[in-house]
Order: sequence, then C-alpha cells, then structure tokens
Amino acid sequence: MKIAEVTSTFPPYKGGMGNVAYYNAWSLASLGHQVTVFTPIKKYNFEVIDEYPFEVQRLRPWFRYGNAGILPQLFYKLASFDVIHLHYPFFGGAEIIYFLDKFKDIKLVVTYHMDVVGYGLLAKFFNWHKNYIMPHILNRADKIIVTSWDYAQNSYLKERLLSDPDKFVEIPCGVNHILFKPRIYDKEIQQRYELYGKKMVLFVGGLDRAHYFKGINVLIQAVKKIASRGDFKVLVLGEGDLRESYEGMVKNIGLSSVIKFVGYVPDSSLPKFYSNADMLVLPSIDKSEAFGIVSLEAMSSGVAVIASDLPGVRSVVDKKQTGLLVKPGNVDNLAKMINFLLSNSKLATIYGKAGREKVLEKYTWEKIGYKLDNLFRNVK
Repeated sequence: MKIAEVTSTFPPYKGGMGNVAYYNAWSLASLGHQVTVFTPIKKYNFEVIDEYPFEVQRLRPWFRYGNAGILPQLFYKLASFDVIHLHYPFFGGAEIIYFLDKFKDIKLVVTYHMDVVGYGLLAKFFNWHKNYIMPHILNRADKIIVTSWDYAQNSYLKERLLSDPDKFVEIPCGVNHILFKPRIYDKEIQQRYELYGKKMVLFVGGLDRAHYFKGINVLIQAVKKIASRGDFKVLVLGEGDLRESYEGMVKNIGLSSVIKFVGYVPDSSLPKFYSNADMLVLPSIDKSEAFGIVSLEAMSSGVAVIASDLPGVRSVVDKKQTGLLVKPGNVDNLAKMINFLLSNSKLATIYGKAGREKVLEKYTWEKIGYKLDNLFRNVK
C-alpha cells in the first residue's frame, strides 16, 4: 500500500508527535508498505539528511506559526495515496486534507495525539478551531486512533467516543526497546557532569514555547525545596527558545550547581543519560501532555518515573508499580515524591524493572506496527 504520514513535526525536531510519525513510518515500511512522510521544513543549524527506508518530503509552508504551517502542496501530493495517516493536531495541514476530500474520495486515518490548550490569544484560536474546524476533520476520518482510552474519555473527544465508538481504536505510542534498555553506568556522563557520589534526576523535553506544558518551571521550584540534601543533581535534556529564561530562573535562585542544562541530545546518545538516571521526572501541567513518550524511554531503560497524574500519562506509569504520580503543577507534591525516591533507591530499582517488563509486554514498536498494518489494510 502507498501510505502518507502527515505530521507537523518530524526528527530532528524533538517532539512526541514527530517521534511517533517517525516510528510509524519505519514500522510500516519494514512491513512492505511504500511510505512517504510529509512535514513542514524547519531551519536547523546543521544539515538534515533523511536516510530512511521511506521517503521524507519537507515542504515549505505558505505561512508558519510555531509548529503550525499551511501546506497547500498537500492537495496534489496526497491524491495518489491509498491511505492518508494524519497526526493531529496539525494546523494548516489537516484543513488541506479535508479540502482534498471534497474532490477525491480518500481513506483517512487520524491519530488524535492531544487536546491543544494554549494560553492568551492562542487559547482563543484553539478553542475556535476545536468548535468549528476539528469536527469536520474528525467527521471525515474513516478511523480515529487514540493513544489511550483514558485520555480519549477525558478529552475533547469524549462525546464523539460515546456516540460513535466503532470509529475509534486504541493504538498506544511505543519505544525502541533495543535502543532503550537497562545498561551499566556511563563513566563519560558521570565525569562530565560530576555525578560521582550523586544521584541523578533526569528531565527530557522540549524547552520551546510549543512545549510550555512540560512543567520545567515546576520542577525547578520543587528542586529548590529539597536542594539542601546535597546528594543529587538534575540534568535537563532539551533545547528551545525558552531555555535561556529557564537557565536564568535557576541562576537567580542559586541552583546552577544542582540543575544542569545539557541541551539537545540525539536519540542515539540518550541511553547514556538514562543509564545514569535514578529517576525520570515528567512534571507536565495540563492535558496538552497526552501520553509521555519519555516515560516509555525511561521504563524501557529500567528507570523509575515520576509523572503528573494526567489522563493518558497515568495509563503509562502505574502508580506505585512502575513509578509515582503527582498532582499537576503542585510543587510541594513533586518535591515530596522526588525526595521519597531519592531516599528509597531499592524501591526505585523495583519500579524500573517493572517498567521494563510493561514495555516488552505492550509498547514495542514492532507490536504497534502490526496493529497499524492491520488497521490500514481494513480501512473501508
């Protein structure tokens, strides 16, 4: 089959949606499908080389704002595909696909990644889009993939899920369990960040405005409350236009020796950091966080997770089994949970082992690829 993966972001940009599109494309191509990824072109300070078993077309938007981009080119580029797989939300891409359907009968599968919340004027735009544009796109979809029933039942989809349940299918995000696996400590990381005799708390996420919901500011405030322990460091992996402001916040409260900003780290190097981590913290603040792929990376690496008790996220991290859940945005609660795991290393190890077992049972990309293959072959 000729399958089009349409996504607003794609590697090397660090983001969950693009990561899912990447592995979906790779899995489907390995099963014999002819896959093409369509995504807006972005500017990087290095050359992007797309050497994959599938084609990547990076298109120049007519207009761009953040990760949104209007791509009229999709109208003619998608016309010949057997199935179009849209990763939603994609403002400027989803609308073109809907317009294409007016002229040609297409098979459309939509993966609904998350509600978009935003703030200020953006919140008003997202609300308008949710009420007047999104329903038309979802009405046209032949199938709607949700990453967890938990998130779908607590999202903008909940009424649609009740009225038309047969249109929905649960296919979770996955993780490369071969790349992310339990490893011994990486001595280079220990030396570079002076981790000898210290425990390491890890944060992995975008530091740009599009990822405002990741809650790094909540983590910083929580660390301030327990920094007097003196036996741990926090490594922040990620890049973005808000990094400088976060670093300024850390400096102003005197935590520069405790919280270290590492910057962008390619997937190939991430396992080195997980191998040294005592825990991963995902302190997201609202339902823009629908799953938390970094939780899977940590679990697959045998690392305990502390994550916000949000729909979808809590379907990945089992409370007191693979990690701990905290109240979103609650600084005191997060500080208490981090402090608890720092003081209970054996329990953190137990959580990590249980996390690895859960990944192998449910979240490998191979298993997810077969589910997608079956779904796409049976779309009517």
